[in-house]
Amino acid sequence: MSEKFQVGQIIEGTVTGIKPFGAFISLDGTTQGLVHISHITQGYLSNINDAIKVGDQVKVKILSIDSEKGKISLSIKEANRENRPTSKPQKKESPQESFENLMKDFLKLSNDRQTDLNKRLNR
Repeated sequence: MSEKFQVGQIIEGTVTGIKPFGAFISLDGTTQGLVHISHITQGYLSNINDAIKVGDQVKVKILSIDSEKGKISLSIKEANRENRPTSKPQKKESPQESFENLMKDFLKLSNDRQTDLNKRLNR
């Protein structure tokens, strides 16, 4: 088992079974691993069936291999994190800029509404 797979390796597998605590993934037809529910998606997941279904092809990262017990721990969340493109940090607006932008938007909307109201009253 451990000769074929290594901890940290990212591979594709097929969901073969779903339980309330996680999903069983077939890695090569003869080897299966378990993705615990906490390693399926980012954030809280109350129902595993909302995220994956039996037969889905998923990319998984091998977290641990216990050759004695024949268990492989997997993570879909970690595999997706590895492939996520790095984005440039966005410039945060200062509180003053933020307030000014909000005020501009408010004044524009207010002016548009006032113009609309005047048009209706002058008909």
